Amino acid sequence: MKNIIIALRVAIVTLILTGIIYPLAVTGIAQVIFPDKANGSMIKNEKGETVGSKLIAQAFSKPSYFQPRPSAAGNGYDASSSGGSNLGPSSQKLRERIKTDTERLIKENPDAKGPVPVELVMASASGLDPHISTEAAMWQIPRIAKSRNADPEMIKKIIENTTEGRDLFIFGEPRVNVLRLNMALDKKFGKA
Repeated sequence: MKNIIIALRVAIVTLILTGIIYPLAVTGIAQVIFPDKANGSMIKNEKGETVGSKLIAQAFSKPSYFQPRPSAAGNGYDASSSGGSNLGPSSQKLRERIKTDTERLIKENPDAKGPVPVELVMASASGLDPHISTEAAMWQIPRIAKSRNADPEMIKKIIENTTEGRDLFIFGEPRVNVLRLNMALDKKFGKA
């Protein structure tokens, strides 16, 4: 009986330390040091309303907006169901989806030059990557310029102004956050 009481005390102390005190301490420190990140890296519009997170992609289907990578998360862009499709290169379902997406993108972007950028038809591992390459953004310029009746050079400038560089100047590739890019379009040309 004595051993059971000692074991219960140790279990209760461990539970309080690791299940309550430690998480509260880490959350408190994060709120003080990195409040933006601790609260989901939310993006707010000019009115101060939250429009999304800079970490999670959103669907944009209007021709006047840049489109993100496809999503395999849940029913698409579902942050509560992050994950890839787990379809491999030999999957007929994946090949059919890529073919369908490629045909759709070519139809929606008839004036785009060159082949469809690969990330516009391939989902990321999480299914929620909010970024596309600058090349994928540039490929979509003719459609957006036509839809917004804007000079393509102005849209190119917006892409250049919203491009994020490599992390620590060496990791990754330059990229564009699609939500921020579309917000910059709305700011310059008005909501579409």
